[in-house]
Amino acid sequence: MYNVKRVMALVLAVLALGTSARNTQAGVVGFPLPLRGVIEKIRFSEPTLAPMAYTMFCMRYADECKPKARARMVFRGGATRLTRQRIADLIEVNASVNRSIVPQRNERGLAGEEWLINPARGDCNDYAVSKRHELLARGWPMRDLLLSEVVTSSGEHHLVLVVRARGGDIVLDNLNAQIRSWSQARYRWVRMQTPANPDHWAAVARAGA
Repeated sequence: MYNVKRVMALVLAVLALGTSARNTQAGVVGFPLPLRGVIEKIRFSEPTLAPMAYTMFCMRYADECKPKARARMVFRGGATRLTRQRIADLIEVNASVNRSIVPQRNERGLAGEEWLINPARGDCNDYAVSKRHELLARGWPMRDLLLSEVVTSSGEHHLVLVVRARGGDIVLDNLNAQIRSWSQARYRWVRMQTPANPDHWAAVARAGA
């Protein structure tokens, strides 16, 4: 189990030291080094269709996909600043959701794929949308909680939650207990929600493109 106070203290110390603290990564359990510049930002290429399972998810959980009218102006803001409370939120939500859902593969293929919030058993999709749901409930802006489809080294399609924070994008993933910068998650990035509108997805640009 994460020692939240210890992790927060270490992370805040690293953030204060800036890039001179690169060698302290091993001491920060569950959180990445300071996120460094544009290299740590995911860039989009052309617009693309959202996964069909996402469309079905939004029919089931409409509030998870449509910001309230009063909150729509929030989409014009920037990335979230990682305060003590925000860091605690990420650590606690990532650990609690990973712990509470028993892994279960979807054996029914795309036709039987469902994205469910906080099921007793589920696959990567359920972990990702559950973490997003829990962070939304804690007041995180929807524009900074982006679902992303990736491909693992074994060729399997996989869903993760990308959190857009000031300084870079970080990944919450049921296949790894650590919260990592997106460049440390060795996946092939396919498509992702855009910050401007959760219903709009875009292909992820290749690194260096």
